Amino acid sequence: PLKAALVLFGVVIVQVSVLPSYSPFGGTADLVLVTLLSIALLRGSIFGAFAGFWAGFLLDSATLQTLGVTSLLLTIAGFWIGRYGETTARDRTHAPFVSVVVVTVLAALGELVLAYVLGESAPAVDVFRSLPPTIVINLILTLPVYVLARRLFPPRDLVERGRQVRVLG
Repeated sequence: PLKAALVLFGVVIVQVSVLPSYSPFGGTADLVLVTLLSIALLRGSIFGAFAGFWAGFLLDSATLQTLGVTSLLLTIAGFWIGRYGETTARDRTHAPFVSVVVVTVLAALGELVLAYVLGESAPAVDVFRSLPPTIVINLILTLPVYVLARRLFPPRDLVERGRQVRVLG
């Protein structure tokens, strides 16, 4: 958990300090979301939910947004992608890409809904206009982030299988 907290802290710092100035074709890279989904896919639903809450809390604190909005969205995203990884998708090569596309769209819609419920302004036209380039950018980031996350956080079943194997002879 400490390693994941440190990785997510570093990713939040990069997200807040470097990535806002880079927006090709009107989309923005969401490195925190891609990293969280990679970790949750590898480690499971409970770990993903805690990691999502931590990353969302850091993002809300760093950007001075309404505290808890990003935490809620990333907690739900981390839990469901972790559950997806636990049940069907951990060994599939397309799982990180499918996860990133689905959660990028659902997170954008979730932000709109929460902004509406809280009475804040959130122009849906801008969100839907920037969604396709954001999906493409997040898909480009998915492969290197997932490969790095897989090295840092090997899937639990591989770790447990390694503990169970004993060499005889």
